[in-house]
Amino acid sequence: MATRQNRFGFILAGLLLGIFVAAIDNTIVATAMGTIVSDLGGLDKFVWVTSAYLVTEMAGMPIFGKLSDMYGRKRFFVLGIFLFLLGSVLCGTATNIVELSIYRAIQGVGGGALVPIAFTILFDVIPMEKRGSMSGIFGAVFGTSSLFGPLLGAYIVDHIDWRWIFYINLPLGLIALFFILFCYKESVEHSKQRIDWWGAATLVGAVVCLMFSLELGGQEYAWDSAPILSLFAAAAVLFVLFLYVETKAQEPIISYSMFRRRLFAASTVAGMFYGAGFITFAMYIPIFVQGVNGGSATNSGLILLPMTLGSVAAAQIGGFLATKMPYRNIMILSAIVFTLGTFLLSTLTPDTATWVLTLYMIVAGLGVGFSFSVLGMASMHGFDARQRGSASSTMSFVRSLGMTVGLTIFGILQRNELSSKLAGAFGGESGAPGGESFGNIRESLSSEKRASIPKDILDRIIDAMSSSITTMFLWALVPAVLALVAVLYMGKERLQLPPKGAKKQPGGRPEYGGGH
Repeated sequence: MATRQNRFGFILAGLLLGIFVAAIDNTIVATAMGTIVSDLGGLDKFVWVTSAYLVTEMAGMPIFGKLSDMYGRKRFFVLGIFLFLLGSVLCGTATNIVELSIYRAIQGVGGGALVPIAFTILFDVIPMEKRGSMSGIFGAVFGTSSLFGPLLGAYIVDHIDWRWIFYINLPLGLIALFFILFCYKESVEHSKQRIDWWGAATLVGAVVCLMFSLELGGQEYAWDSAPILSLFAAAAVLFVLFLYVETKAQEPIISYSMFRRRLFAASTVAGMFYGAGFITFAMYIPIFVQGVNGGSATNSGLILLPMTLGSVAAAQIGGFLATKMPYRNIMILSAIVFTLGTFLLSTLTPDTATWVLTLYMIVAGLGVGFSFSVLGMASMHGFDARQRGSASSTMSFVRSLGMTVGLTIFGILQRNELSSKLAGAFGGESGAPGGESFGNIRESLSSEKRASIPKDILDRIIDAMSSSITTMFLWALVPAVLALVAVLYMGKERLQLPPKGAKKQPGGRPEYGGGH
Protein backbone atom coordinates (compact mmCIF):
# COMPACT_ATOMS: atom_id res chain seq x y z
CA MET A 1 0.00 0.00 0.00
CA ALA A 2 2.81 2.42 0.80
CA THR A 3 4.40 1.77 -2.58
CA ARG A 4 1.08 2.30 -4.28
CA GLN A 5 0.49 5.58 -2.46
CA ASN A 6 4.01 6.76 -3.20
CA ARG A 7 3.61 5.98 -6.88
CA PHE A 8 0.32 7.87 -6.96
CA GLY A 9 2.07 10.83 -5.29
CA PHE A 10 4.78 10.81 -7.97
CA ILE A 11 2.16 10.69 -10.72
CA LEU A 12 0.35 13.66 -9.22
CA ALA A 13 3.65 15.53 -8.83
CA GLY A 14 4.50 14.86 -12.47
CA LEU A 15 1.12 16.14 -13.65
CA LEU A 16 1.31 19.25 -11.50
CA LEU A 17 4.87 19.99 -12.62
CA GLY A 18 3.93 19.52 -16.26
CA ILE A 19 1.02 21.95 -15.98
CA PHE A 20 3.09 24.34 -13.87
CA VAL A 21 5.86 24.47 -16.49
CA ALA A 22 3.40 25.09 -19.33
CA ALA A 23 1.48 27.72 -17.38
CA ILE A 24 4.42 29.57 -15.83
CA ASP A 25 6.07 29.98 -19.24
CA ASN A 26 3.31 32.24 -20.53
CA THR A 27 3.33 34.44 -17.43
CA ILE A 28 7.11 34.78 -17.54
CA VAL A 29 7.00 35.72 -21.22
CA ALA A 30 4.27 38.30 -20.55
CA THR A 31 6.37 39.90 -17.81
CA ALA A 32 9.50 39.98 -19.96
CA MET A 33 7.80 41.18 -23.15
CA GLY A 34 8.71 44.82 -22.68
CA THR A 35 12.40 43.91 -22.31
CA ILE A 36 12.26 41.44 -25.21
CA VAL A 37 10.76 44.07 -27.51
CA SER A 38 13.33 46.59 -26.31
CA ASP A 39 16.09 44.12 -27.26
CA LEU A 40 14.72 42.46 -30.42
CA GLY A 41 12.38 45.18 -31.69
CA GLY A 42 9.02 44.37 -33.27
CA LEU A 43 6.54 46.22 -31.05
CA ASP A 44 4.05 46.00 -33.92
CA LYS A 45 4.49 42.20 -34.03
CA PHE A 46 5.02 41.26 -30.37
CA VAL A 47 1.54 39.76 -29.94
CA TRP A 48 2.65 36.97 -32.28
CA VAL A 49 5.07 35.73 -29.63
CA THR A 50 2.01 34.69 -27.66
CA SER A 51 -0.38 34.17 -30.59
CA ALA A 52 1.96 31.68 -32.28
CA TYR A 53 2.04 29.63 -29.08
CA LEU A 54 -1.72 29.78 -28.68
CA VAL A 55 -2.43 28.87 -32.33
CA THR A 56 -0.43 25.65 -32.24
CA GLU A 57 -1.55 24.82 -28.70
CA MET A 58 -5.15 25.33 -29.72
CA ALA A 59 -4.83 23.23 -32.87
CA GLY A 60 -3.10 20.44 -30.96
CA MET A 61 -5.49 20.17 -28.01
CA PRO A 62 -8.41 18.33 -29.65
CA ILE A 63 -6.02 16.19 -31.69
CA PHE A 64 -3.94 15.05 -28.71
CA GLY A 65 -7.05 14.68 -26.57
CA LYS A 66 -8.64 12.32 -29.07
CA LEU A 67 -5.40 10.40 -29.61
CA SER A 68 -5.06 9.96 -25.85
CA ASP A 69 -8.53 8.42 -25.71
CA MET A 70 -7.59 6.04 -28.53
CA TYR A 71 -3.99 5.09 -27.78
CA GLY A 72 -3.24 6.11 -24.21
CA ARG A 73 -2.53 9.24 -22.19
CA LYS A 74 1.06 8.54 -21.24
CA ARG A 75 2.76 8.54 -24.62
CA PHE A 76 1.22 11.84 -25.67
CA PHE A 77 1.86 13.51 -22.32
CA VAL A 78 5.54 12.52 -22.65
CA LEU A 79 5.61 13.77 -26.25
CA GLY A 80 4.12 17.06 -25.11
CA ILE A 81 6.84 17.59 -22.49
CA PHE A 82 9.56 16.77 -25.03
CA LEU A 83 8.26 19.23 -27.65
CA PHE A 84 7.71 21.92 -25.04
CA LEU A 85 11.29 21.64 -23.77
CA LEU A 86 12.67 21.58 -27.33
CA GLY A 87 10.79 24.77 -28.11
CA SER A 88 12.07 26.35 -24.89
CA VAL A 89 15.69 25.72 -25.85
CA LEU A 90 15.12 27.16 -29.34
CA CYS A 91 13.38 30.27 -27.93
CA GLY A 92 16.50 31.05 -25.94
CA THR A 93 18.49 31.26 -29.18
CA ALA A 94 16.13 33.65 -31.04
CA THR A 95 17.73 36.72 -32.65
CA ASN A 96 14.56 38.52 -33.77
CA ILE A 97 10.86 38.62 -32.98
CA VAL A 98 9.93 36.44 -35.97
CA GLU A 99 12.30 33.64 -34.93
CA LEU A 100 11.00 33.82 -31.38
CA SER A 101 7.43 33.50 -32.63
CA ILE A 102 8.31 30.42 -34.71
CA TYR A 103 10.00 28.73 -31.76
CA ARG A 104 7.06 29.59 -29.53
CA ALA A 105 4.86 27.75 -32.01
CA ILE A 106 6.90 24.58 -31.33
CA GLN A 107 6.36 25.11 -27.60
CA GLY A 108 2.66 25.48 -28.28
CA VAL A 109 2.45 22.03 -29.90
CA GLY A 110 3.83 20.57 -26.67
CA GLY A 111 1.47 22.64 -24.55
CA GLY A 112 -1.44 21.33 -26.64
CA ALA A 113 -0.74 17.86 -25.29
CA LEU A 114 0.29 18.73 -21.72
CA VAL A 115 -2.66 20.64 -20.30
CA PRO A 116 -5.76 18.70 -21.46
CA ILE A 117 -4.15 15.27 -21.00
CA ALA A 118 -2.93 16.12 -17.49
CA PHE A 119 -6.42 17.15 -16.44
CA THR A 120 -7.87 13.97 -17.99
CA ILE A 121 -5.37 11.75 -16.17
CA LEU A 122 -6.42 13.49 -12.96
CA PHE A 123 -10.03 12.43 -13.51
CA ASP A 124 -8.89 8.90 -14.34
CA VAL A 125 -6.96 8.37 -11.11
CA ILE A 126 -8.84 10.49 -8.55
CA PRO A 127 -11.95 9.11 -6.78
CA MET A 128 -15.16 11.05 -7.36
CA GLU A 129 -15.29 12.42 -3.81
CA LYS A 130 -11.87 14.07 -4.18
CA ARG A 131 -12.29 15.59 -7.64
CA GLY A 132 -13.56 18.93 -6.39
CA SER A 133 -10.59 19.56 -4.13
CA MET A 134 -8.09 18.21 -6.67
CA SER A 135 -9.59 20.33 -9.45
CA GLY A 136 -9.18 23.29 -7.14
CA ILE A 137 -5.52 22.35 -6.69
CA PHE A 138 -5.04 22.13 -10.45
CA GLY A 139 -6.71 25.50 -10.86
CA ALA A 140 -4.49 26.88 -8.13
CA VAL A 141 -1.45 25.60 -10.04
CA PHE A 142 -2.42 27.93 -12.90
CA GLY A 143 -2.78 30.77 -10.44
CA THR A 144 0.43 29.90 -8.59
CA SER A 145 2.32 29.78 -11.87
CA SER A 146 0.99 33.26 -12.53
CA LEU A 147 2.18 34.23 -9.05
CA PHE A 148 5.74 32.95 -9.38
CA GLY A 149 6.03 33.53 -13.13
CA PRO A 150 6.09 37.34 -13.01
CA LEU A 151 8.49 37.37 -10.04
CA LEU A 152 10.84 34.80 -11.54
CA GLY A 153 10.66 36.39 -14.98
CA ALA A 154 11.33 39.85 -13.58
CA TYR A 155 14.34 38.64 -11.59
CA ILE A 156 15.82 36.80 -14.58
CA VAL A 157 15.28 39.77 -16.92
CA ASP A 158 16.69 42.36 -14.51
CA HIS A 159 19.63 40.33 -13.13
CA ILE A 160 20.55 37.66 -15.70
CA ASP A 161 19.23 37.73 -19.28
CA TRP A 162 15.73 37.41 -20.76
CA ARG A 163 16.79 34.27 -22.69
CA TRP A 164 16.97 32.36 -19.42
CA ILE A 165 13.21 32.70 -18.96
CA PHE A 166 13.02 29.82 -21.47
CA TYR A 167 15.96 27.77 -20.22
CA ILE A 168 14.43 27.71 -16.73
CA ASN A 169 11.77 25.31 -18.07
CA LEU A 170 14.30 22.51 -18.50
CA PRO A 171 14.87 21.26 -14.92
CA LEU A 172 11.19 21.23 -13.93
CA GLY A 173 10.16 19.69 -17.23
CA LEU A 174 12.72 16.92 -16.95
CA ILE A 175 11.57 16.07 -13.41
CA ALA A 176 7.95 15.86 -14.61
CA LEU A 177 9.07 13.67 -17.52
CA PHE A 178 10.88 11.32 -15.13
CA PHE A 179 7.88 10.94 -12.79
CA ILE A 180 5.42 10.15 -15.57
CA LEU A 181 7.78 7.82 -17.46
CA PHE A 182 8.58 5.62 -14.49
CA CYS A 183 5.54 5.90 -12.20
CA TYR A 184 2.45 6.14 -14.39
CA LYS A 185 1.33 2.66 -15.47
CA GLU A 186 -1.75 2.56 -17.67
CA SER A 187 -3.99 -0.37 -16.88
CA VAL A 188 -6.56 -0.34 -19.69
CA GLU A 189 -5.90 -1.96 -23.05
CA HIS A 190 -6.16 0.33 -26.05
CA SER A 191 -8.05 -0.54 -29.20
CA LYS A 192 -6.73 0.38 -32.65
CA GLN A 193 -8.95 3.07 -34.16
CA ARG A 194 -8.94 5.31 -37.21
CA ILE A 195 -7.26 8.73 -36.83
CA ASP A 196 -9.16 11.71 -38.21
CA TRP A 197 -6.30 13.10 -40.31
CA TRP A 198 -8.60 15.13 -42.58
CA GLY A 199 -10.18 16.74 -39.58
CA ALA A 200 -6.77 17.60 -38.14
CA ALA A 201 -5.51 19.06 -41.43
CA THR A 202 -8.56 21.23 -42.09
CA LEU A 203 -8.72 22.43 -38.48
CA VAL A 204 -5.07 23.47 -38.35
CA GLY A 205 -5.28 25.07 -41.81
CA ALA A 206 -8.37 27.09 -40.91
CA VAL A 207 -6.83 28.39 -37.66
CA VAL A 208 -3.52 29.35 -39.31
CA CYS A 209 -5.23 31.16 -42.23
CA LEU A 210 -7.48 33.06 -39.84
CA MET A 211 -4.62 34.20 -37.63
CA PHE A 212 -2.45 35.33 -40.55
CA SER A 213 -5.34 37.25 -42.09
CA LEU A 214 -6.04 39.06 -38.81
CA GLU A 215 -2.39 39.81 -38.12
CA LEU A 216 -1.38 40.95 -41.61
CA GLY A 217 -4.58 42.82 -42.45
CA GLY A 218 -4.25 46.57 -42.12
CA GLN A 219 -0.53 46.17 -41.42
CA GLU A 220 1.38 44.48 -44.23
CA TYR A 221 -1.61 44.51 -46.60
CA ALA A 222 -4.84 46.47 -46.90
CA TRP A 223 -7.94 44.72 -45.55
CA ASP A 224 -9.48 44.60 -49.02
CA SER A 225 -6.29 43.37 -50.73
CA ALA A 226 -6.17 40.04 -52.57
CA PRO A 227 -3.85 38.29 -50.05
CA ILE A 228 -6.03 39.15 -47.05
CA LEU A 229 -9.31 38.32 -48.75
CA SER A 230 -7.80 35.05 -49.96
CA LEU A 231 -6.71 34.14 -46.43
CA PHE A 232 -10.16 34.88 -45.02
CA ALA A 233 -11.77 32.85 -47.80
CA ALA A 234 -9.36 29.95 -47.22
CA ALA A 235 -10.09 30.01 -43.46
CA ALA A 236 -13.84 29.95 -44.10
CA VAL A 237 -13.63 27.14 -46.66
CA LEU A 238 -11.35 25.01 -44.49
CA PHE A 239 -13.54 25.52 -41.44
CA VAL A 240 -16.65 24.47 -43.36
CA LEU A 241 -14.75 21.44 -44.65
CA PHE A 242 -13.72 20.62 -41.08
CA LEU A 243 -17.33 20.73 -39.91
CA TYR A 244 -18.35 18.45 -42.78
CA VAL A 245 -15.46 16.03 -42.29
CA GLU A 246 -16.34 15.66 -38.60
CA THR A 247 -19.82 14.41 -39.55
CA LYS A 248 -18.28 11.60 -41.64
CA ALA A 249 -15.27 10.62 -39.52
CA GLN A 250 -15.48 7.33 -37.62
CA GLU A 251 -13.49 8.87 -34.76
CA PRO A 252 -13.96 12.65 -35.08
CA ILE A 253 -11.60 15.02 -33.30
CA ILE A 254 -14.58 16.99 -31.95
CA SER A 255 -17.77 15.02 -31.40
CA TYR A 256 -20.93 17.01 -32.04
CA SER A 257 -22.79 14.73 -29.67
CA MET A 258 -20.92 16.34 -26.76
CA PHE A 259 -22.46 19.71 -27.55
CA ARG A 260 -25.92 18.21 -27.20
CA ARG A 261 -25.23 18.24 -23.46
CA ARG A 262 -26.29 21.62 -22.18
CA LEU A 263 -23.71 21.81 -19.42
CA PHE A 264 -20.81 20.94 -21.71
CA ALA A 265 -21.89 23.35 -24.45
CA ALA A 266 -22.47 26.29 -22.10
CA SER A 267 -19.25 25.66 -20.13
CA THR A 268 -17.20 25.44 -23.31
CA VAL A 269 -18.62 28.65 -24.79
CA ALA A 270 -18.11 30.45 -21.47
CA GLY A 271 -14.50 29.24 -21.41
CA MET A 272 -13.93 30.77 -24.84
CA PHE A 273 -15.11 34.21 -23.71
CA TYR A 274 -13.17 34.03 -20.44
CA GLY A 275 -10.03 33.26 -22.43
CA ALA A 276 -10.61 36.16 -24.83
CA GLY A 277 -10.92 38.66 -22.00
CA PHE A 278 -8.34 37.37 -19.55
CA ILE A 279 -5.44 37.12 -22.03
CA THR A 280 -5.52 40.89 -22.55
CA PHE A 281 -4.82 41.50 -18.86
CA ALA A 282 -1.85 39.16 -18.73
CA MET A 283 -0.25 40.58 -21.88
CA TYR A 284 -0.94 44.31 -21.67
CA ILE A 285 -0.77 45.22 -18.00
CA PRO A 286 3.03 44.60 -17.93
CA ILE A 287 3.31 46.75 -21.08
CA PHE A 288 1.24 49.44 -19.33
CA VAL A 289 3.47 49.38 -16.27
CA GLN A 290 6.71 49.63 -18.29
CA GLY A 291 5.48 51.92 -21.07
CA VAL A 292 3.19 54.24 -19.10
CA ASN A 293 4.49 54.16 -15.52
CA GLY A 294 8.13 53.71 -16.47
CA GLY A 295 8.60 50.65 -14.29
CA SER A 296 11.20 47.93 -14.69
CA ALA A 297 10.49 44.28 -15.49
CA THR A 298 10.43 43.67 -11.74
CA ASN A 299 7.73 46.32 -11.33
CA SER A 300 5.63 44.80 -14.11
CA GLY A 301 6.04 41.37 -12.52
CA LEU A 302 5.02 42.58 -9.07
CA ILE A 303 1.98 44.41 -10.42
CA LEU A 304 0.51 41.10 -11.65
CA LEU A 305 0.65 39.61 -8.14
CA PRO A 306 -2.73 40.97 -6.95
CA MET A 307 -4.52 39.42 -9.93
CA THR A 308 -2.77 36.08 -9.57
CA LEU A 309 -3.37 35.91 -5.83
CA GLY A 310 -7.04 36.58 -6.47
CA SER A 311 -7.20 33.87 -9.13
CA VAL A 312 -5.45 31.31 -6.87
CA ALA A 313 -7.93 31.95 -4.07
CA ALA A 314 -10.92 31.82 -6.41
CA ALA A 315 -9.75 28.55 -8.04
CA GLN A 316 -9.52 26.86 -4.64
CA ILE A 317 -12.86 28.22 -3.48
CA GLY A 318 -14.47 27.18 -6.76
CA GLY A 319 -13.26 23.59 -6.40
CA PHE A 320 -14.69 23.45 -2.87
CA LEU A 321 -18.02 25.04 -3.77
CA ALA A 322 -18.55 22.69 -6.73
CA THR A 323 -19.58 19.96 -4.27
CA LYS A 324 -21.97 22.30 -2.45
CA MET A 325 -23.90 24.10 -5.20
CA PRO A 326 -24.54 23.98 -8.95
CA TYR A 327 -21.70 24.94 -11.28
CA ARG A 328 -23.91 27.67 -12.73
CA ASN A 329 -24.38 29.51 -9.43
CA ILE A 330 -20.62 29.69 -8.89
CA MET A 331 -19.95 30.89 -12.43
CA ILE A 332 -22.66 33.58 -12.38
CA LEU A 333 -20.88 35.22 -9.45
CA SER A 334 -17.56 34.72 -11.24
CA ALA A 335 -18.77 36.32 -14.48
CA ILE A 336 -20.22 39.35 -12.70
CA VAL A 337 -16.96 40.00 -10.84
CA PHE A 338 -14.97 39.36 -14.04
CA THR A 339 -17.05 41.96 -15.91
CA LEU A 340 -16.59 44.47 -13.09
CA GLY A 341 -12.82 43.91 -13.06
CA THR A 342 -12.61 44.41 -16.82
CA PHE A 343 -14.52 47.69 -16.59
CA LEU A 344 -12.33 48.97 -13.76
CA LEU A 345 -9.17 48.28 -15.77
CA SER A 346 -10.59 50.27 -18.68
CA THR A 347 -10.59 53.38 -16.44
CA LEU A 348 -6.80 53.41 -15.87
CA THR A 349 -4.84 56.58 -16.63
CA PRO A 350 -1.16 57.58 -16.30
CA ASP A 351 -2.11 59.19 -12.97
CA THR A 352 -3.82 56.12 -11.48
CA ALA A 353 -2.35 55.34 -8.05
CA THR A 354 -0.63 51.99 -7.58
CA TRP A 355 -3.02 50.93 -4.80
CA VAL A 356 -5.98 51.58 -7.10
CA LEU A 357 -4.45 49.44 -9.85
CA THR A 358 -3.79 46.75 -7.23
CA LEU A 359 -7.45 46.77 -6.20
CA TYR A 360 -8.62 46.50 -9.81
CA MET A 361 -6.26 43.58 -10.40
CA ILE A 362 -7.59 41.70 -7.36
CA VAL A 363 -11.16 42.08 -8.63
CA ALA A 364 -10.18 40.83 -12.11
CA GLY A 365 -8.26 37.89 -10.64
CA LEU A 366 -11.15 36.83 -8.41
CA GLY A 367 -13.49 36.96 -11.39
CA VAL A 368 -11.43 34.74 -13.66
CA GLY A 369 -10.09 32.33 -11.00
CA PHE A 370 -13.30 30.32 -10.64
CA SER A 371 -13.18 29.42 -14.34
CA PHE A 372 -9.82 27.65 -13.92
CA SER A 373 -11.31 24.91 -11.77
CA VAL A 374 -15.10 24.99 -12.16
CA LEU A 375 -15.37 25.09 -15.96
CA GLY A 376 -12.89 22.21 -16.25
CA MET A 377 -15.01 20.03 -13.96
CA ALA A 378 -18.25 21.08 -15.63
CA SER A 379 -16.96 20.24 -19.11
CA MET A 380 -16.22 16.62 -18.11
CA HIS A 381 -19.33 16.16 -15.97
CA GLY A 382 -21.18 12.98 -16.90
CA PHE A 383 -18.63 11.65 -19.42
CA ASP A 384 -17.01 8.24 -18.98
CA ALA A 385 -13.28 7.50 -19.21
CA ARG A 386 -13.48 6.90 -22.97
CA GLN A 387 -14.73 10.45 -23.59
CA ARG A 388 -13.00 12.52 -20.94
CA GLY A 389 -9.91 13.16 -23.04
CA SER A 390 -12.01 14.52 -25.89
CA ALA A 391 -14.21 16.55 -23.53
CA SER A 392 -11.25 18.09 -21.69
CA SER A 393 -9.28 18.82 -24.85
CA THR A 394 -12.32 20.31 -26.61
CA MET A 395 -12.88 22.64 -23.66
CA SER A 396 -9.20 23.60 -23.66
CA PHE A 397 -9.25 24.03 -27.44
CA VAL A 398 -12.21 26.40 -27.42
CA ARG A 399 -10.75 28.41 -24.53
CA SER A 400 -7.48 28.72 -26.44
CA LEU A 401 -9.41 29.71 -29.56
CA GLY A 402 -10.91 32.56 -27.56
CA MET A 403 -7.49 33.55 -26.23
CA THR A 404 -5.86 33.42 -29.66
CA VAL A 405 -8.52 35.27 -31.61
CA GLY A 406 -9.13 37.66 -28.72
CA LEU A 407 -5.45 38.53 -28.34
CA THR A 408 -5.11 39.10 -32.07
CA ILE A 409 -8.24 41.22 -32.41
CA PHE A 410 -7.57 43.26 -29.27
CA GLY A 411 -3.93 43.57 -30.33
CA ILE A 412 -5.07 45.04 -33.64
CA LEU A 413 -7.38 47.47 -31.82
CA GLN A 414 -4.58 48.55 -29.49
CA ARG A 415 -2.06 48.91 -32.31
CA ASN A 416 -4.41 50.97 -34.48
CA GLU A 417 -5.42 53.15 -31.55
CA LEU A 418 -1.75 53.71 -30.67
CA SER A 419 -0.86 54.66 -34.26
CA SER A 420 -3.82 57.02 -34.43
CA LYS A 421 -2.94 58.69 -31.12
CA LEU A 422 0.71 59.07 -32.12
CA ALA A 423 -0.24 60.58 -35.46
CA GLY A 424 -2.51 63.05 -33.70
CA ALA A 425 0.08 63.88 -31.04
CA PHE A 426 3.07 64.41 -33.33
CA GLY A 427 1.64 65.18 -36.75
CA GLY A 428 4.57 65.70 -39.07
CA GLU A 429 7.17 66.69 -36.49
CA SER A 430 10.71 65.69 -37.37
CA GLY A 431 12.12 62.91 -35.30
CA ALA A 432 8.80 62.02 -33.74
CA PRO A 433 7.85 58.43 -33.44
CA GLY A 434 5.47 57.25 -36.08
CA GLY A 435 5.28 55.46 -39.35
CA GLU A 436 6.79 52.04 -39.08
CA SER A 437 9.74 52.73 -36.81
CA PHE A 438 8.17 52.75 -33.33
CA GLY A 439 11.70 53.74 -32.31
CA ASN A 440 11.06 55.97 -29.31
CA ILE A 441 8.19 53.74 -28.17
CA ARG A 442 10.56 50.79 -28.09
CA GLU A 443 12.98 52.82 -25.98
CA SER A 444 10.17 53.92 -23.63
CA LEU A 445 9.79 50.29 -22.55
CA SER A 446 13.32 50.27 -21.14
CA SER A 447 13.84 52.19 -17.90
CA GLU A 448 17.45 52.90 -18.91
CA LYS A 449 16.76 54.13 -22.46
CA ARG A 450 13.65 56.00 -21.34
CA ALA A 451 15.75 58.68 -19.68
CA SER A 452 17.24 59.73 -23.04
CA ILE A 453 13.83 60.62 -24.56
CA PRO A 454 12.96 64.35 -24.36
CA LYS A 455 10.22 64.94 -21.79
CA ASP A 456 7.70 66.50 -24.18
CA ILE A 457 8.00 63.56 -26.58
CA LEU A 458 7.88 61.02 -23.74
CA ASP A 459 4.71 62.58 -22.30
CA ARG A 460 2.91 62.27 -25.62
CA ILE A 461 4.07 58.68 -26.02
CA ILE A 462 2.79 57.86 -22.52
CA ASP A 463 -0.61 59.40 -23.21
CA ALA A 464 -0.91 57.50 -26.50
CA MET A 465 0.18 54.22 -24.94
CA SER A 466 -2.17 54.59 -21.97
CA SER A 467 -5.16 55.51 -24.11
CA SER A 468 -4.60 52.65 -26.55
CA ILE A 469 -4.41 50.02 -23.79
CA THR A 470 -7.41 51.25 -21.79
CA THR A 471 -9.50 51.51 -24.96
CA MET A 472 -8.65 47.88 -25.64
CA PHE A 473 -9.73 46.95 -22.08
CA LEU A 474 -13.03 48.70 -22.74
CA TRP A 475 -13.59 46.50 -25.80
CA ALA A 476 -12.76 43.48 -23.63
CA LEU A 477 -16.07 44.08 -21.86
CA VAL A 478 -17.74 42.43 -24.85
CA PRO A 479 -16.42 38.89 -24.16
CA ALA A 480 -16.86 39.43 -20.39
CA VAL A 481 -20.58 40.13 -20.82
CA LEU A 482 -20.94 37.26 -23.29
CA ALA A 483 -19.33 34.94 -20.72
CA LEU A 484 -22.03 35.97 -18.24
CA VAL A 485 -24.73 35.17 -20.80
CA ALA A 486 -23.18 31.75 -21.50
CA VAL A 487 -23.02 30.66 -17.85
CA LEU A 488 -26.71 31.42 -17.42
CA TYR A 489 -27.40 28.40 -19.64
CA MET A 490 -25.28 25.91 -17.67
CA GLY A 491 -28.22 24.23 -15.93
CA LYS A 492 -28.43 22.99 -12.35
CA GLU A 493 -25.87 20.15 -12.34
CA ARG A 494 -23.21 19.99 -9.67
CA LEU A 495 -20.45 17.58 -8.73
CA GLN A 496 -22.19 14.55 -7.25
CA LEU A 497 -20.34 12.68 -4.54
CA PRO A 498 -21.01 8.99 -3.90
CA PRO A 499 -22.82 8.22 -0.61
CA LYS A 500 -20.53 7.50 2.32
CA GLY A 501 -19.73 3.82 2.52
CA ALA A 502 -20.88 3.21 -1.06
CA LYS A 503 -18.98 0.48 -2.87
CA LYS A 504 -16.82 1.71 -5.74
CA GLN A 505 -17.74 0.40 -9.16
CA PRO A 506 -15.21 -1.82 -10.91
CA GLY A 507 -12.84 0.27 -12.96
CA GLY A 508 -13.79 3.41 -11.08
CA ARG A 509 -10.25 3.98 -9.97
CA PRO A 510 -7.63 1.99 -11.92
CA GLU A 511 -4.34 1.27 -10.23
CA TYR A 512 -1.68 3.99 -10.79
CA GLY A 513 -3.49 5.63 -13.65
CA GLY A 514 -6.05 3.90 -15.74
CA GLY A 515 -8.25 5.37 -18.38
CA HIS A 516 -6.07 5.72 -21.42
